[in-house]
Amino acid sequence: MAAPSDVAPKWKLIGPGLVVAATGVGSADMVATLVAGSTYGYMLLWAIVLGVILKIILVEGAGRYTVVTGKTIFEGWRSLGKWPVYYFAPYIVIWGFIYAASAMSSTAMPIAALFDGVPILSEIWPWAILTGLLAFVLVWFNRYSVFEKITAALVGLMFLTIVALAVIAAPNFLDTITGLVPIIPEGGLFTTLALAGGVGGTITLAAYGYWLREKGWDKPRFLKVMRIDNMTAYIVTGIFVISMLIVGAEVVRAAGVALSSGDAGLLDLDSVLRDRYGDFIGVWFLIGFWAAGLSSVLGVWHGVSLMFADFMGNVTGKGSDHPDSRNGGKWFKVYLIWLTFPPMLFLMLGKPILLVLLYGFLGSLFMPFLAITLIPLLNTSRVPKEHRNRWYTNMALGFTALIFIVLGVYQGWNTLAEPLGWPMLG
Repeated sequence: MAAPSDVAPKWKLIGPGLVVAATGVGSADMVATLVAGSTYGYMLLWAIVLGVILKIILVEGAGRYTVVTGKTIFEGWRSLGKWPVYYFAPYIVIWGFIYAASAMSSTAMPIAALFDGVPILSEIWPWAILTGLLAFVLVWFNRYSVFEKITAALVGLMFLTIVALAVIAAPNFLDTITGLVPIIPEGGLFTTLALAGGVGGTITLAAYGYWLREKGWDKPRFLKVMRIDNMTAYIVTGIFVISMLIVGAEVVRAAGVALSSGDAGLLDLDSVLRDRYGDFIGVWFLIGFWAAGLSSVLGVWHGVSLMFADFMGNVTGKGSDHPDSRNGGKWFKVYLIWLTFPPMLFLMLGKPILLVLLYGFLGSLFMPFLAITLIPLLNTSRVPKEHRNRWYTNMALGFTALIFIVLGVYQGWNTLAEPLGWPMLG
């Protein structure tokens, strides 16, 4: 029987990669790209291209491990010893709790902004709670195939919105392509690294293998399919991020506006768009902003719940194939509840400083953790010989690991710097 990759049109081979790429592009990445564009113009375009290449390499490695071995990434981590378990356990609990509150709030912001001036409806926290409940229902009651279609629709909406804004901004093509020359602006080293490292990068990169299993693409004959899926998804993501850079360079920079840090920066952009193009474009952008946020929420609610279920299934001795360890199983539902309901209290009670610090510190270490662990997983007998890394893949993966280590140290230090009285890194 012919493999699906031999008979299906290529557009039908796009699935889990689009989910993982879209989930990784959050509002913070969008604001960082806008700020980079408004500050440096197109000078850092090359860093976005580099970031796309790095994520293709990293996610391909995570996917290849699952496809050629039939094992989950957590099973691979356990084969490296106990230390990955000791890191992953507190990380997934703390990260999930604080991320959920932050993601629900950021996704609610554009909806609240649509009702600006209307009592109750312009408050963020009711929309944040509704966002969590919507994600809970969509993930709890739907199969992976339905979840994938919903995510694809949201990705299409956010992609068309931002690309259309970039077209409306009418960038000069020659000015744009000058940014492909690798130059690091003075004082912009960490901005450059963050832009390269932040193109669709979160814990959900490691969830790729789990979505491949849900799709049924976790066998060696799907290796080519997985690579097409992964590459196409990150090319789409790259176009999206480049479009954000164009909007930053052409719209925000021209308006002379300093964007607020965090999610509020996107609301600043809404004001700029309304002033320049009218309310219709502003509303359109807010809807695209909402779609980007909700796609990230759904991806984490589903993908990280799969990772937690596998983690608990393994540490309790049931293994990765037990029903409790899979989509819709006991531990999947436990983590889905953990992501949805306790963070709603967090929204109203403020942010306990200790949890915020732990979240920031552990979060800064996850991408280096993934990059470093893939090197032994893909170069030893854990993977069939014909599917191990080539020398150039190892060089690329090593370079990727190095960038994420530098970024991890930078972000981790700056997370702890203010409360501990340390000097901030530039």
